[in-house]
Amino acid sequence: MRIDAHQHFWQYDPSQYPWISDAIPTLKHDFLPEHLEPLLAHHQFNGSVLVQARQDRSEIDWLLTLANAHRSIKGVVGWLDLQAPDIATQLERYTKHAKFKGIRHVVQDETDDRFMLRPEFLRGLAMLHNFNLTYDLLVVPKQLPAAIEIVNRLPDQKFVIDHIGKPLIKDRVLAPWEADMRELAQASNVSCKVSGMVTEADAEHQQLADFRPYLEVVFDCFTPDRLMFGSDWPVCTLAGSYDQVVSIVQDYIQPLSTSAQALIMGGTATAFYGLMD
Repeated sequence: MRIDAHQHFWQYDPSQYPWISDAIPTLKHDFLPEHLEPLLAHHQFNGSVLVQARQDRSEIDWLLTLANAHRSIKGVVGWLDLQAPDIATQLERYTKHAKFKGIRHVVQDETDDRFMLRPEFLRGLAMLHNFNLTYDLLVVPKQLPAAIEIVNRLPDQKFVIDHIGKPLIKDRVLAPWEADMRELAQASNVSCKVSGMVTEADAEHQQLADFRPYLEVVFDCFTPDRLMFGSDWPVCTLAGSYDQVVSIVQDYIQPLSTSAQALIMGGTATAFYGLMD
Protein backbone atom coordinates (compact mmCIF):
# COMPACT_ATOMS: atom_id res chain seq x y z
CA MET A 1 0.00 0.00 0.00
CA ARG A 2 0.94 3.64 -0.49
CA ILE A 3 0.48 5.33 2.88
CA ASP A 4 0.66 8.87 4.20
CA ALA A 5 2.11 7.97 7.61
CA HIS A 6 1.32 11.22 9.40
CA GLN A 7 -1.74 13.49 9.24
CA HIS A 8 -4.30 15.06 11.57
CA PHE A 9 -8.03 15.79 11.77
CA TRP A 10 -9.92 18.16 14.01
CA GLN A 11 -13.17 20.03 14.44
CA TYR A 12 -11.84 23.41 15.41
CA ASP A 13 -12.66 24.66 18.89
CA PRO A 14 -10.30 27.26 20.43
CA SER A 15 -10.72 25.77 23.90
CA GLN A 16 -9.71 22.32 22.65
CA TYR A 17 -6.83 23.38 20.40
CA PRO A 18 -5.03 26.23 22.20
CA TRP A 19 -1.87 25.55 20.18
CA ILE A 20 -3.69 26.84 17.09
CA SER A 21 -2.97 30.46 17.91
CA ASP A 22 -3.87 33.72 16.20
CA ALA A 23 -0.48 33.50 14.48
CA ILE A 24 -1.74 30.54 12.39
CA PRO A 25 -5.34 31.48 11.50
CA THR A 26 -5.44 29.19 8.45
CA LEU A 27 -5.66 26.21 10.81
CA LYS A 28 -8.71 27.61 12.60
CA HIS A 29 -11.06 25.49 10.51
CA ASP A 30 -12.37 21.95 10.49
CA PHE A 31 -10.08 19.44 8.79
CA LEU A 32 -11.81 16.12 8.23
CA PRO A 33 -11.57 12.96 6.10
CA GLU A 34 -13.67 14.41 3.30
CA HIS A 35 -11.07 17.17 2.92
CA LEU A 36 -8.05 14.83 2.82
CA GLU A 37 -9.40 11.91 0.80
CA PRO A 38 -9.29 13.71 -2.59
CA LEU A 39 -5.62 14.57 -1.95
CA LEU A 40 -4.82 10.96 -1.06
CA ALA A 41 -6.58 9.75 -4.18
CA HIS A 42 -4.77 12.24 -6.41
CA HIS A 43 -1.42 10.89 -5.22
CA GLN A 44 -2.61 7.26 -5.31
CA PHE A 45 -2.34 6.74 -1.55
CA ASN A 46 -4.41 3.87 -0.23
CA GLY A 47 -4.83 5.62 3.09
CA SER A 48 -3.17 7.31 6.02
CA VAL A 49 -2.13 7.10 9.65
CA LEU A 50 -4.17 9.52 11.75
CA VAL A 51 -2.15 11.11 14.56
CA GLN A 52 -3.39 12.88 17.68
CA ALA A 53 -3.57 16.68 17.74
CA ARG A 54 -4.56 17.34 21.35
CA GLN A 55 -3.75 15.75 24.68
CA ASP A 56 -7.15 14.75 25.93
CA ARG A 57 -8.39 11.21 26.33
CA SER A 58 -11.71 12.07 24.68
CA GLU A 59 -9.91 12.74 21.39
CA ILE A 60 -8.88 9.13 20.96
CA ASP A 61 -12.52 8.01 21.08
CA TRP A 62 -13.36 10.52 18.33
CA LEU A 63 -10.39 9.48 16.19
CA LEU A 64 -11.38 5.82 16.43
CA THR A 65 -14.97 6.71 15.54
CA LEU A 66 -13.64 8.42 12.41
CA ALA A 67 -11.50 5.36 11.66
CA ASN A 68 -14.57 3.14 11.87
CA ALA A 69 -16.38 5.31 9.35
CA HIS A 70 -13.57 5.89 6.85
CA ARG A 71 -11.64 3.12 5.15
CA SER A 72 -8.91 5.62 4.21
CA ILE A 73 -7.86 5.79 7.88
CA LYS A 74 -5.67 2.72 8.18
CA GLY A 75 -4.35 3.36 11.68
CA VAL A 76 -4.65 5.72 14.64
CA VAL A 77 -1.89 7.06 16.88
CA GLY A 78 -3.59 8.58 19.90
CA TRP A 79 -2.77 10.20 23.20
CA LEU A 80 -3.23 8.62 26.59
CA ASP A 81 -1.65 9.78 29.83
CA LEU A 82 1.16 7.28 30.20
CA GLN A 83 1.68 8.54 33.76
CA ALA A 84 -1.85 7.55 34.82
CA PRO A 85 -2.02 4.87 37.55
CA ASP A 86 -4.55 2.91 35.47
CA ILE A 87 -2.70 3.21 32.17
CA ALA A 88 -2.55 -0.59 31.74
CA THR A 89 -6.35 -0.78 31.95
CA GLN A 90 -6.71 2.04 29.43
CA LEU A 91 -4.31 0.38 26.99
CA GLU A 92 -6.14 -2.92 27.30
CA ARG A 93 -9.43 -1.18 26.49
CA TYR A 94 -8.22 0.68 23.42
CA THR A 95 -6.17 -2.13 21.91
CA LYS A 96 -9.45 -3.98 21.33
CA HIS A 97 -9.88 -1.60 18.39
CA ALA A 98 -8.04 -3.02 15.37
CA LYS A 99 -7.01 0.39 14.04
CA PHE A 100 -5.48 1.64 17.31
CA LYS A 101 -1.77 1.37 16.56
CA GLY A 102 0.25 3.63 18.82
CA ILE A 103 0.71 6.45 21.30
CA ARG A 104 2.18 9.94 21.01
CA HIS A 105 2.87 12.60 23.62
CA VAL A 106 3.68 16.18 22.58
CA VAL A 107 7.09 16.08 24.24
CA GLN A 108 8.27 19.08 22.19
CA ASP A 109 6.07 21.30 24.39
CA GLU A 110 7.48 19.99 27.68
CA THR A 111 9.88 22.40 29.39
CA ASP A 112 11.83 19.50 30.90
CA ASP A 113 14.09 18.18 28.14
CA ARG A 114 14.29 14.86 30.01
CA PHE A 115 10.54 14.56 30.50
CA MET A 116 10.38 11.09 28.96
CA LEU A 117 12.84 9.81 31.56
CA ARG A 118 10.55 10.63 34.47
CA PRO A 119 9.81 7.35 36.30
CA GLU A 120 6.04 7.65 35.92
CA PHE A 121 6.22 8.31 32.18
CA LEU A 122 8.86 5.65 31.62
CA ARG A 123 6.68 3.13 33.47
CA GLY A 124 3.79 3.71 31.08
CA LEU A 125 6.00 3.81 28.01
CA ALA A 126 7.53 0.47 28.97
CA MET A 127 4.05 -1.12 28.86
CA LEU A 128 3.39 -0.35 25.19
CA HIS A 129 5.42 -3.30 23.93
CA ASN A 130 3.16 -5.69 25.84
CA PHE A 131 0.18 -4.36 23.87
CA ASN A 132 1.99 -4.36 20.50
CA LEU A 133 1.75 -0.56 20.34
CA THR A 134 4.22 1.80 18.72
CA TYR A 135 5.42 5.14 20.08
CA ASP A 136 5.84 8.34 18.03
CA LEU A 137 8.73 10.49 19.28
CA LEU A 138 7.73 14.15 18.84
CA VAL A 139 10.80 16.05 20.00
CA VAL A 140 12.90 19.07 19.10
CA PRO A 141 16.68 18.82 18.64
CA LYS A 142 17.57 19.66 22.26
CA GLN A 143 15.44 16.70 23.38
CA LEU A 144 17.17 14.16 21.13
CA PRO A 145 19.72 13.10 23.79
CA ALA A 146 16.86 12.00 26.06
CA ALA A 147 15.24 10.19 23.11
CA ILE A 148 18.49 8.32 22.49
CA GLU A 149 18.55 7.20 26.12
CA ILE A 150 14.91 6.11 25.97
CA VAL A 151 15.21 3.96 22.84
CA ASN A 152 18.27 2.23 24.26
CA ARG A 153 16.52 1.55 27.57
CA LEU A 154 13.57 -0.05 25.78
CA PRO A 155 15.11 -2.10 22.94
CA ASP A 156 11.95 -4.15 22.37
CA GLN A 157 9.73 -1.09 21.88
CA LYS A 158 9.07 0.18 18.34
CA PHE A 159 9.73 3.92 18.03
CA VAL A 160 9.43 6.34 15.14
CA ILE A 161 10.90 9.83 15.20
CA ASP A 162 8.42 12.37 13.87
CA HIS A 163 9.39 15.08 11.38
CA ILE A 164 13.04 13.93 11.14
CA GLY A 165 13.61 15.33 14.64
CA LYS A 166 12.55 18.89 13.68
CA PRO A 167 15.97 20.27 12.63
CA LEU A 168 16.47 24.03 12.33
CA ILE A 169 16.12 24.11 8.55
CA LYS A 170 15.28 27.82 8.40
CA ASP A 171 18.55 28.66 10.17
CA ARG A 172 20.50 26.09 8.11
CA VAL A 173 21.82 24.48 11.28
CA LEU A 174 22.96 20.85 11.22
CA ALA A 175 24.82 20.44 14.53
CA PRO A 176 24.18 18.90 16.98
CA TRP A 177 21.01 17.54 15.33
CA GLU A 178 23.01 15.53 12.78
CA ALA A 179 25.19 13.75 15.36
CA ASP A 180 22.21 12.98 17.57
CA MET A 181 20.15 11.62 14.67
CA ARG A 182 23.02 9.41 13.61
CA GLU A 183 23.28 8.05 17.15
CA LEU A 184 19.52 7.57 17.37
CA ALA A 185 19.56 5.63 14.09
CA GLN A 186 22.01 3.13 15.56
CA ALA A 187 19.14 1.74 17.61
CA SER A 188 17.46 -0.84 15.35
CA ASN A 189 14.08 -0.30 17.05
CA VAL A 190 13.81 3.26 15.68
CA SER A 191 12.29 4.34 12.37
CA CYS A 192 11.96 7.88 10.98
CA LYS A 193 9.12 9.86 9.42
CA VAL A 194 10.21 12.00 6.49
CA SER A 195 7.66 14.64 7.36
CA GLY A 196 7.17 18.08 8.85
CA MET A 197 10.04 19.71 7.00
CA VAL A 198 8.28 22.59 5.27
CA THR A 199 7.15 24.13 8.56
CA GLU A 200 10.73 24.10 9.87
CA ALA A 201 11.98 25.97 6.79
CA ASP A 202 11.47 29.55 5.66
CA ALA A 203 7.82 29.46 4.67
CA GLU A 204 8.11 32.34 2.19
CA HIS A 205 11.44 31.62 0.53
CA GLN A 206 12.02 27.87 0.81
CA GLN A 207 13.56 25.93 -2.06
CA LEU A 208 14.11 22.23 -2.64
CA ALA A 209 17.81 22.74 -1.98
CA ASP A 210 17.04 23.84 1.58
CA PHE A 211 15.91 20.32 2.49
CA ARG A 212 18.66 18.35 0.79
CA PRO A 213 21.33 18.53 3.58
CA TYR A 214 18.81 17.18 6.11
CA LEU A 215 17.47 14.51 3.78
CA GLU A 216 21.03 13.40 3.04
CA VAL A 217 21.65 12.83 6.76
CA VAL A 218 18.43 10.92 7.29
CA PHE A 219 18.82 8.74 4.20
CA ASP A 220 22.43 8.04 5.10
CA CYS A 221 21.69 6.77 8.59
CA PHE A 222 18.29 5.08 8.08
CA THR A 223 17.65 2.38 5.47
CA PRO A 224 14.44 2.55 3.37
CA ASP A 225 12.77 -0.10 5.55
CA ARG A 226 13.05 2.38 8.45
CA LEU A 227 11.88 5.49 6.56
CA MET A 228 8.28 6.51 5.89
CA PHE A 229 6.70 9.48 4.16
CA GLY A 230 4.26 11.65 6.11
CA SER A 231 2.55 14.83 4.97
CA ASP A 232 1.77 16.37 8.38
CA TRP A 233 -1.42 17.66 6.74
CA PRO A 234 -3.03 20.08 7.49
CA VAL A 235 -0.18 21.62 9.52
CA CYS A 236 1.98 21.49 6.40
CA THR A 237 -0.35 23.97 4.70
CA LEU A 238 1.20 26.72 6.81
CA ALA A 239 4.20 26.52 4.52
CA GLY A 240 3.34 24.35 1.53
CA SER A 241 0.60 22.47 -0.26
CA TYR A 242 0.01 18.72 -0.06
CA ASP A 243 1.40 18.44 -3.57
CA GLN A 244 4.59 20.21 -2.52
CA VAL A 245 5.30 18.03 0.50
CA VAL A 246 4.80 14.89 -1.57
CA SER A 247 7.06 16.25 -4.31
CA ILE A 248 9.92 17.09 -1.92
CA VAL A 249 10.22 13.44 -0.91
CA GLN A 250 9.37 11.81 -4.23
CA ASP A 251 11.84 13.99 -6.11
CA TYR A 252 14.59 13.16 -3.63
CA ILE A 253 14.02 9.39 -3.76
CA GLN A 254 13.71 9.23 -7.55
CA PRO A 255 17.25 7.79 -7.98
CA LEU A 256 16.50 4.94 -5.56
CA SER A 257 15.31 1.52 -6.64
CA THR A 258 11.61 0.92 -7.19
CA SER A 259 11.50 -1.32 -4.13
CA ALA A 260 13.16 1.30 -1.93
CA GLN A 261 10.73 3.95 -3.11
CA ALA A 262 7.81 1.62 -2.37
CA LEU A 263 9.03 1.13 1.18
CA ILE A 264 9.36 4.85 1.85
CA MET A 265 6.00 5.70 0.33
CA GLY A 266 4.05 3.08 2.20
CA GLY A 267 5.73 -0.27 2.79
CA THR A 268 7.62 0.80 5.89
CA ALA A 269 4.56 2.41 7.48
CA THR A 270 2.45 -0.65 6.69
CA ALA A 271 4.92 -2.96 8.43
CA PHE A 272 5.75 -0.61 11.32
CA TYR A 273 2.14 0.04 12.31
CA GLY A 274 0.75 -3.32 11.19
CA LEU A 275 -1.73 -1.74 8.80
CA MET A 276 -4.32 -3.67 6.82
CA ASP A 277 -6.09 -2.72 3.60
